[in-house]
Amino acid sequence: MAVRIPSPRPVGTVTRGTTNPNRLRRMDRWIAAVHGGAVRRDRDGVAVDLGYGAAPWTAVELLGRLRTVRPDARVVGIEIDPVRVEAARRYERDGLAFAHGGFEVPLPGGRRPVLIRAANVLRQYDEAEVHAVWERLRARLAPGGLLVEGTCDEIGRRHVWVALGPEGPRTVTFATRLGSLSRPSDLAERLPKALIHRNVPGEPVHAFLSDFDRAWAAAAPFASLGARQRWIGAVRALRRDWPVADGPGRWRQGEVTVRWDALAPRG
Repeated sequence: MAVRIPSPRPVGTVTRGTTNPNRLRRMDRWIAAVHGGAVRRDRDGVAVDLGYGAAPWTAVELLGRLRTVRPDARVVGIEIDPVRVEAARRYERDGLAFAHGGFEVPLPGGRRPVLIRAANVLRQYDEAEVHAVWERLRARLAPGGLLVEGTCDEIGRRHVWVALGPEGPRTVTFATRLGSLSRPSDLAERLPKALIHRNVPGEPVHAFLSDFDRAWAAAAPFASLGARQRWIGAVRALRRDWPVADGPGRWRQGEVTVRWDALAPRG
C-alpha cells in the first residue's frame, strides 16, 4: 500500500527519534489482547504508528502483532521528519507504508484509523499542550477507534500509557518487566506527559503509586513464589481502593490498568 500524500506543513515538531527493536512490545501485546476485537470489527483495519522515529522497527512490529488478530490489518508509519520517511520506504510491503505528516494524521482518501499509537512522542511537549494534541488525534479516529499514548524506557522494560476513545481518555496502564522492578513507583519516571508532573502529594497519581508501593511491601511474602505472584498479590490489595479495570490474566503479564478518572490531574 503505497502512500504518497501531498499535504500542508505537518503539525508538530521533530522528536529525538530514539527507537529500538521490541521497545513497544508490551504496548502492542496489550492492544492486540485487549482491543483486538475493535481492530477486527473496523471496516478498513488501518492503524497508525505516529512518530516511529529514526528507524521503522516499531511500525514493522506493530503490523506483525496486529495481524495475529486480523490477518489483513494495515499499518501506516507517520513521521514529521521527511528524511526518516524516505529511509523507511525500503521496508514498505503489503500492509505496511510510510507517510510524511504529524498530528493531522494524513491517510489516503481521508480514511480514519482504528488505532493511533503515539509512543514517546509527547515527552518533549509542555503539559499544557497535551489535551489539544489528544483532541486532534481523537478526532481522526474511526468510530470505535483507539488512541494509545504513553512513554517507555529505551528497551521497553517499563511503560505507562493512556488509552483514549473518540469520547476521551479511558484508562491508564502500568506495564513492566517484573524482574527489573524494585517497587511500583519506579514506573513514575515513565508516566506520560499528562501525568508525570502530577506525581506530587495531593494529586491522584501520587496517591495511587504510594498505595501501590505499600501494597507491594505488604505482598513481600509472595516474593518466595516469584515477582509475578508478588505483583498479583499487590494488585489484588490495590483494587480494594482503586478502580482496577483488568484481571489476573493481564496482571500476570506485569500489567495493571486503572480507570483514567481515578488518576486524572486535579485542576
